[in-house]
Amino acid sequence: MLDINSAEIQQISHLEFIAKQVVEGFITGLHKSPFHGFSVEFAEHRIYNAGEPTRHIDWRLFGRTDKLFVKRYEEETNLRCQLVIDASSSMYFPFPQKEADFDKTKIGFSVFAAASLILMLQKQRDAFGLSVFDAGVSIQIPAKSSLKHSKLMYLELEKLLKSGREKTNQKTNTADCLHQIAESTHRRSLVIIFSDMFDSMGENDELFSALQHLRYKKHEVILFHTVEKKSEIDFTYENRPYRFIDLESGEELKLIPNEVKELYTSSMAEKVAELKLRCGKYNIDFVEADISQGFRQVLIPYLVKRQKML
Repeated sequence: MLDINSAEIQQISHLEFIAKQVVEGFITGLHKSPFHGFSVEFAEHRIYNAGEPTRHIDWRLFGRTDKLFVKRYEEETNLRCQLVIDASSSMYFPFPQKEADFDKTKIGFSVFAAASLILMLQKQRDAFGLSVFDAGVSIQIPAKSSLKHSKLMYLELEKLLKSGREKTNQKTNTADCLHQIAESTHRRSLVIIFSDMFDSMGENDELFSALQHLRYKKHEVILFHTVEKKSEIDFTYENRPYRFIDLESGEELKLIPNEVKELYTSSMAEKVAELKLRCGKYNIDFVEADISQGFRQVLIPYLVKRQKML
């Protein structure tokens, strides 16, 4: 039996509260946008289909709306979604100036995006699970749709934030971990990955084999390439000496950014383009997720994918 103490409940409430703010703001904007036609019905009902048993019809709602709706229950699941988060050391960049800004790191962005998706999945009566990996798969929670399960998910996400505040020199083995997740996740799930993919930039064949494995298992996949674009992709720094540290290996390099910027940006653009091209080849949705640009860039692709699957 899951034992959650009062401090943990407060932590979950904080994360869930932020997720609700994100989702409510998103839905408000959604109804004012060209995407207002998407099915984002969070009521515990669905439209009655002719020929179905009538015992679950909500007759009170019929009296108010003159339309037939069927009550929906916890076990009625439209899809299964496995949320996958890369928890290697590079995902804890950039270092926050104060603890309150920890959500502005890549791992913080991923956690709050995942929490927001859990809220949407829960209210749409979908099942959701969580996988977390670095050198190996440290968390593998299968998809369920109960309220108790959602509390467990929020608790694990909160733990992920807390454990990473002192996390350094933790390497990633993305390819092997994705192979394991592909095998252990229920077939025909929606797999949503948050990762900077930095450990795999030089191991393309292994990574692409793992991504192909997910598709072989009949999973639909969205890869959110989670980066701090200004510094990691555009390499925008002042023209002065810096000491750069590889968060996963601890290797240090002293240099002046302007001397290597052109080479760095062209090399990074080439690697990202190859990743995007291969994802397209395997029918994997590749989404650039800049952590400074908010959560709409995550929630819109999720809705588009969900609409296509149902």
